[in-house]
Amino acid sequence: MIYIARNLLKQMLEHSKREFPNEACGILAGKQGRVKKVYQMVNTDKSSKTFFMEPKEQLKVMKEIRSLGLEMIGIYHSHVASEAYPSAHDLEMAFYPEVSYVIISIKDQDHPSIRSFRIEEGKISEEEVRIE
Repeated sequence: MIYIARNLLKQMLEHSKREFPNEACGILAGKQGRVKKVYQMVNTDKSSKTFFMEPKEQLKVMKEIRSLGLEMIGIYHSHVASEAYPSAHDLEMAFYPEVSYVIISIKDQDHPSIRSFRIEEGKISEEEVRIE
């Protein structure tokens, strides 16, 4: 289960809509499944179907997360034309089995949907998202 405060979810949704028609992506920092900070990252793919975080930006964020005494507990990204479910590319790029993969579908921008998954060795299991 992953817990996301309403104000942080709002940041993620705004970021997703702002990056449209491309996918947005970011890192979720926190502890024990509770998101404490959202890092909006640059999608270097500049694509509506894939995302890739800029490595130097990612390293800087990872150092900041560590310095704050937090952990990377999730990675989020948007799907602009499909459901909130991992694509084949998402599976291929799921390098962190210990984190939540949060997907925001903005296929219907007035009614976005958010789902979270654990991905380990290509196996997908959905987890509950609690908005606090």
